[in-house]
Amino acid sequence: MGDKTPRWEGGQESDPAERARKGQVREGQAAPRVLVRQALPTEPAVRASASLFLAEAQRQGLRAGRRMLYVGLEPAGEQVAACLRIEPGMDVVARRKMMTANDVPVRIATSYFRADLFGGTRLAEPEFVRPSLQSAIVALGHTFGHAEESLIARPPTAFERETLELDPGEWVVQVLRASYSSEDIPVHVLETICAASRHVFSITQVAGHDEF
Repeated sequence: MGDKTPRWEGGQESDPAERARKGQVREGQAAPRVLVRQALPTEPAVRASASLFLAEAQRQGLRAGRRMLYVGLEPAGEQVAACLRIEPGMDVVARRKMMTANDVPVRIATSYFRADLFGGTRLAEPEFVRPSLQSAIVALGHTFGHAEESLIARPPTAFERETLELDPGEWVVQVLRASYSSEDIPVHVLETICAASRHVFSITQVAGHDEF
C-alpha cells in the first residue's frame, strides 16, 4: 500500500502554525490570514499579565491589538448563568473586547461578573482595567481557588461572523472558563470566541500525573 501520511505543499511536514507561517497548506485549502497559538490551560504568569492575549501574541512574534467593544449590564445566557450560579436572564456585568493579530480579528473575549458582587466596582467601569483585571479582582478581596474550562466548536452567531470577518461556512471555537475563589464564590467567567481557522490550541498535561 502507498504512503498515506498527509503531505503538504512545499514538501515539508510540520505543525499547523509553522505550515501557515510558510504558506504550506493542503492542496485546495486556503492559508489562514493569521494563526495564533493558545495554550490550555494558560500559564499563570501569562494569565496574571496586563493582557493575556497581548502576552501570548507577543511571544509568537505577532503584532497584537485589542479594542473594547462594550462594558455594561446585559442578561446572562444559560451557560454563563450556570457558571455564575444565577438564573438565566439576570443582569451581569459584561466586559467585551476584540483581539487582533497583525491587524486581523481573531478573538472576541467577554468577561462576565455577577452584578450583585461587582456592580459599582472598577470592573463595571468603561475602558481597560489597569494594571490588570486580575489585580483588580484580588484588590476586591478574592483569592483564586479553582477554575473549570471547556471548548465548544460551533457555527458563529451573526455578530461573531461580522466582528471576526469570517468566511462563509467558517466555524468558531468557544472557550468558556469559570473561575471560583478559595471560598467557592463564582468570581469570573471568561468567554473567548476564537476564529477556528486562525487558532492552534496547545494542551499541556501536568508532568508526572498522566500516562502514555
